[in-house]
Amino acid sequence: MSKLSQKFKNMTDTSLLLTITILVFFLMYIGAIVFQGKGFLKPQTFFNILNENAALIILSCGMSTVMIAGGIDISVGGVTALISMCCAVYLDFKGGNVLVSMLIAIGIGLAYGLVQGFLVAYLDIQPFIVSLAGMFFARGMTTIVNTNPFNVQNESFVALKNTRIIVPGLGSVNKKGIYVDAYVEIGVIIALLVVLIMFCILRWTKLGRSFYAVGGNKQSALMLGINVKRTKFMSHIICSLLAGIGGYVYFLHVGSGAATHAQGAEMNAIASSIIGGTMLTGGVGNIIGTFFGVLSLRTIQNIVASAGLDQAWWTGITIAAMLCLFLVIQSVVMARKKMSVKK
Repeated sequence: MSKLSQKFKNMTDTSLLLTITILVFFLMYIGAIVFQGKGFLKPQTFFNILNENAALIILSCGMSTVMIAGGIDISVGGVTALISMCCAVYLDFKGGNVLVSMLIAIGIGLAYGLVQGFLVAYLDIQPFIVSLAGMFFARGMTTIVNTNPFNVQNESFVALKNTRIIVPGLGSVNKKGIYVDAYVEIGVIIALLVVLIMFCILRWTKLGRSFYAVGGNKQSALMLGINVKRTKFMSHIICSLLAGIGGYVYFLHVGSGAATHAQGAEMNAIASSIIGGTMLTGGVGNIIGTFFGVLSLRTIQNIVASAGLDQAWWTGITIAAMLCLFLVIQSVVMARKKMSVKK
């Protein structure tokens, strides 16, 4: 098989995973409309999925980036909780302003990226162990900053939190016959910008190509002249920076500080990345797929809730089934790819 044909084959395999993810999402959403009622037909129902999961979209973009480079980061949920508590305490108890609270969130994210990236890339410690320690540290620090949960009362922050961006022409008439505009929160706009930027970085920049090369095969990447350690370091920097941004978006959505915030967010980010076509072994992934992975994850949760299965274990069972399905699909696609390489 010629190099051109092999390159086309690799592109086809990657596109196939993305196509399957998008197709599954649309089939689930159409099924929800057909079997669960017309509530899913309202545009605001879809926008609410975005509103509730804007932070998860950003966290998942960071998770996909570090997974593509062959690593993982399970500290993002703890970082999100720490950012929420630190910003809440600063705004309410220290008389802070919104702009500085944003800088605090980004600063916490960058600090995590620098420390964890250095330990993983330059001291060659397993990323799971490093980020596990980071998760425990963030959760512990959250309770040290403040033990009791509370809602933020800072007027500037509350005004920003309550800001809604109207989506023209997609409103609906409620039961009282009143037309209600469709809207999205500010966090959704930030999340969509992050998806666009990360898609461009991974697809069209040297750094993005380096992530794929290092995640696919470190030795081959070294032979190509890629600085493997620096690439790993940058993947953790980007992941933690996005955790800082996602943490503030989460804080903007919930408007409170609590030690229990973002419980399981790291697992949801990993699940969304896998559903979106990102391989745990590295070297394969697509940010657009990750975006649809988040939507698929939330849609199946909404379907389970609408079916009256409110118990937590039903959601866990359905997510586990989805993960198994997509892992099997990935295995089949990658096995097909290996067979074509041998030929």
